[in-house]
Amino acid sequence: MGSGRWDTDVYAAAANYRATHGIGAFDYSDRARRGPRHEWRAHPDLDPLGLTDRESRDSAEHPDSQAVAVLFDVTGSMGTVPRVLQTELPELFGLLLRKGYVRDPQILFGAIGDATCDRVPLQLGQFESDNRMDDNLGNIFLEGGGGGQMHESYELAMYAMARHTAIDCHEKRGRRGYLFIIGDELPYGQVSATELRAVFGERATEDIPLQALVDELRRRWDVYYLLPAGSSYVGNDQVLGRWRTLLADNVIELDDLDAVCETIALTIGLAEGAIDLDEGLEDLADIGSRAGASVGRALAGVARRGGEVAVSEVSLLRGEDRHQERRNGPGNTRL
Repeated sequence: MGSGRWDTDVYAAAANYRATHGIGAFDYSDRARRGPRHEWRAHPDLDPLGLTDRESRDSAEHPDSQAVAVLFDVTGSMGTVPRVLQTELPELFGLLLRKGYVRDPQILFGAIGDATCDRVPLQLGQFESDNRMDDNLGNIFLEGGGGGQMHESYELAMYAMARHTAIDCHEKRGRRGYLFIIGDELPYGQVSATELRAVFGERATEDIPLQALVDELRRRWDVYYLLPAGSSYVGNDQVLGRWRTLLADNVIELDDLDAVCETIALTIGLAEGAIDLDEGLEDLADIGSRAGASVGRALAGVARRGGEVAVSEVSLLRGEDRHQERRNGPGNTRL
């Protein structure tokens, strides 16, 4: 996966077609929900049952692939997140590519539910570089469930990313991928062997402690947790405290859900050393985004850490090259 190039005109044409024909952006979910609950299933392209690996690979077209994964809670009040992401995909890719934050991004989208009570507790797309990522988003089933106990199955999503991904940015260049988890609740304290058998079809016999899994995950992924405004537990000390114990400073509170794509893009730009925060906010203004104030507040802590957020020395060197491009006049990538 990961071939092709993003085209905003193709995205707009698909959106216009859906609008003309009365088709929603999440048509698979709309159709599935009209059927009985016992028949609800993940789309075949996103079903983790029998999963081997989701791959982000280099190619002649994309020789410097950079894996980016965005996994979001679709339970309860979080159900609006995928709709915002789908609407703002052009902004996300526009910043990553046209502003030179990453040369060859390959993006995977996935959805998180609750394996203790949901029919569809986990969905995982493919890493894509072109408009197929819009298709993956559109195939996500928006169950809207959850158990109401301040926990969701984030740990299953992290397990998938730790053990069922193959990413050339790390395997070939020692650079971690970027993983963004968007949610508002707590992960369970362990990865349940019972749930691994049910969700992935694996022959698991022992639970995996959450901290051990996170330690494993962070060896290959730069992991961020985003808690957006409007969610059930926004500002909750228990939720934020637990995630900060797991991810330290990579916990971002966002006071405007509509700014989520811009926040993701600038977080990557900062980590790559491609921009500082002021330059990133200038980029937002340049594309006509109104999210600058929210993004600036959300990323102030990340920006203060400066070079500490770079995924490797390679990223710092690449970032210096990009700063030089800005001074000399960057070449633009057409979208």
